[in-house]
Amino acid sequence: MTTTTSARHHDGLTTFWIVTFAWTFAFWIFAITLDEPAMTSPTLVPYLLGGFGPAIGAIVVRIRRHRRRQPIPAHTVRLRLRPRLFWALPMLALASGTVLAAALLAEFLGGPAMSLTEGRELIATAGGTVPFLISMLVGGPLAEEPGWRGTAYPRLRASMSRLRAGLLLGAAWAVWHLPLFFINGTLQSEFGLLSWSGLLFTLSVFPMALLTGYAYELAGVAASVAVHFGVNTTIALLTVKAPAAQALVLAVQIIAAAALLASQRSRGQDPRPALDHREMIDLRPTRG
Repeated sequence: MTTTTSARHHDGLTTFWIVTFAWTFAFWIFAITLDEPAMTSPTLVPYLLGGFGPAIGAIVVRIRRHRRRQPIPAHTVRLRLRPRLFWALPMLALASGTVLAAALLAEFLGGPAMSLTEGRELIATAGGTVPFLISMLVGGPLAEEPGWRGTAYPRLRASMSRLRAGLLLGAAWAVWHLPLFFINGTLQSEFGLLSWSGLLFTLSVFPMALLTGYAYELAGVAASVAVHFGVNTTIALLTVKAPAAQALVLAVQIIAAAALLASQRSRGQDPRPALDHREMIDLRPTRG
């Protein structure tokens, strides 16, 4: 890879990190100072807006790249590869399946019984199944994946393997979530930062980063959104809060992520970054 190309990727990453964290932390720190439940006024607005930091970071990077007429990163999965979108549905099923399998295993081992009681209450509170699903799709997957996977991931892949890129992005993702532990009414504040549940939540971000990264390379942002949505929604519906169940979800997802990464290696897909010829010759504005 040329020095100019590498510098361009780092420049885009720096812009993304600054915008994403500045936007999110500004709104979430303001929400903390209000000291009111997240889903009530006046905290609701900064709480919701803060979650869109990665999407805002992605928009800023794309506008900047288009204005400079820079090519898309070599590892970007472009939306026009429509046949690949088929993989979004299997990845959605796999993501939900990891949580379901862990919940069933926890019950089998004597842990909390799997229940949909609180899940039904969440649906009722949201105003029905459709509003609930829309809220789960927007609040997290759509607000974050265009940034984490659609923008940061391919730029990280320009200089490192899938595993390293996923783990580094997971670390950034974990730090990004930290203010939520101090906003009243969030799941994270209910856990507590210095609790087993809080620790397990933070650790769970790492296999999630690997799973969403794998999905992104299969079918782009649509697939990473599907994984994020599948995990979040299944956890919410099954009320996976007990440390034992969380630990099993973490274990199952680590196994799933390891198996998927190993399958890429066995198919001969080189995890080392390679310079795509488009990096130097494709200067046409296009979706990235």
